[in-house]
Amino acid sequence: MKPLALSTMFAQQERFADGAEFARFAAGAGYDAIEISHSTPFEKIERILESAALPVTSVHQPAPWVRHSNGRGNSYCNLGALDRDERRAAIDYATKSIDLCGRTGARRLIVHLGHVGDVVEQFEDELEMRRMFDSGRAGDERFLELREAVIERRRAEVEPYLVHARNSLIELVRAAEPHRITIGVENRYHYHEIPHPAEYEQVFEGLDPEQAGYWHDAGHAEVLDRLGLIDRHSWLDGWSGRLVGAHLHDVIGLGDHRAPGDGHVDWEYIVAGVGHLPGYTLEINQHQPDEKVRGAIAFLEGIGLR
Repeated sequence: MKPLALSTMFAQQERFADGAEFARFAAGAGYDAIEISHSTPFEKIERILESAALPVTSVHQPAPWVRHSNGRGNSYCNLGALDRDERRAAIDYATKSIDLCGRTGARRLIVHLGHVGDVVEQFEDELEMRRMFDSGRAGDERFLELREAVIERRRAEVEPYLVHARNSLIELVRAAEPHRITIGVENRYHYHEIPHPAEYEQVFEGLDPEQAGYWHDAGHAEVLDRLGLIDRHSWLDGWSGRLVGAHLHDVIGLGDHRAPGDGHVDWEYIVAGVGHLPGYTLEINQHQPDEKVRGAIAFLEGIGLR
């Protein structure tokens, strides 16, 4: 049986304020390990580790969660930022995640490599697209116009951000090497984020798979496909051979991070693309009921991912 980790994304609820309670829940539900998500504060991580209920197999940058000097969470700091100070802060937060990996014995660090431009400005048109999709208006001319605008804007602006993101990755690889940690560069949820499938070649140039590889997020790929922005198959068609991990979750509409089996994802192509991995992480949000979190294990076994 392949080991399954449960992300602390599910621990973002009051009953798991003590991280030890979450660790015991995950063990009791049948999971084999824990992934520390970027939403997890230091105190909760400490209690998870003290409980010794399950091993930590991966850490999602930037963990632990802290509030940055601008008042926002540290996950808003952009590894591809043009501003040197913001990029330096993002690298420093990611380096702390590497230290956490080393401390826990985890061998995988999942990285959000950054985004193009200002989040609010870039996301404005995509947000309108998502609202139109949710209200059944994805066939409207306005939706198609927005999609073209989103694609063109990113195409025109991406290159300097991609260069800085790549440089940040190189710095993180160097920090991770003494701990024998592999960095998994995750496919992202928003179109303006980095990288797209064709950009991984530039991102990975000169790096060995043991240094940095592809981390597949099933829900992210599905959502961008439903918006007509990126074909969901393109990620695994291009990068299954460089895969170092996967986040498994289901999707209804554009709502992801549901328990596998509680949505409308086509799992056949995912099984084909990630089936060679030795284990998986279930990234299930805190709004899912316990029975779905427990039942996901049997679902994955039934489709050949256990």
